Amino acid sequence: MARTLRIEWSAGRKVTAKLVMPAAARSVGVLLAPGAGAGQGHEFMVHLRDGLAAAGFPAMTFDYPYVAAGRRSPDRPPVLLACQRAAAGRLTEYVPSVVLAGKSMGGRMASHLAAGTDPAGMPVDRFPAAGLVYYGYPLVPMGKREPRDASHLAAIGAPQLFFAGTRDRLSPPDLIKPLAEDLPDATVIEIPDGDHSFKVPKRTGRIWQEVLDDLVATTVEWLAGPG
Repeated sequence: MARTLRIEWSAGRKVTAKLVMPAAARSVGVLLAPGAGAGQGHEFMVHLRDGLAAAGFPAMTFDYPYVAAGRRSPDRPPVLLACQRAAAGRLTEYVPSVVLAGKSMGGRMASHLAAGTDPAGMPVDRFPAAGLVYYGYPLVPMGKREPRDASHLAAIGAPQLFFAGTRDRLSPPDLIKPLAEDLPDATVIEIPDGDHSFKVPKRTGRIWQEVLDDLVATTVEWLAGPG
């Protein structure tokens, strides 16, 4: 069962988080940040959170302020980062170290927290992440053809894990792989026929939940490994 926490990300301003603590918890927790189009209650977020916790890793999701307020348009990066930093700090009250993970925008913001700079190159309160997991890093902005600047990823000393669907136009493997090759410790996992939500066509004979199970299993293996 997920316990509900209140995260104060600014004076008097709070968002809700959901934390699942396994009975025999490992020492590394995972903070899962949502993508731009959904909150922590989305099936993708719940499936990953509960799956990681079932494998022994404390896992926490949270909502950004715009989601908590019922708005559709994401907050500006400084607000997103302040909220995410506060959530990560709260998780350290339960575990010694934290891996920052996220779906699309949530993963991108996690990378900026770990690097200590926002998308404009301004310094932010860096979070000492034990690792980064990106479920569809949005390298190519929606509606654009050219990839965005991702040079800050090289400033992250922790291991980084990228999941990229072969049909994902925002996180195409042919661009993610060369990017990862230039990073100190990065791994790319391709999801055959997966789109940006990791959904696959019916012709594959697979259902979405099976793909999500694979994401969980691979993440658990990576978390438990030497990296």
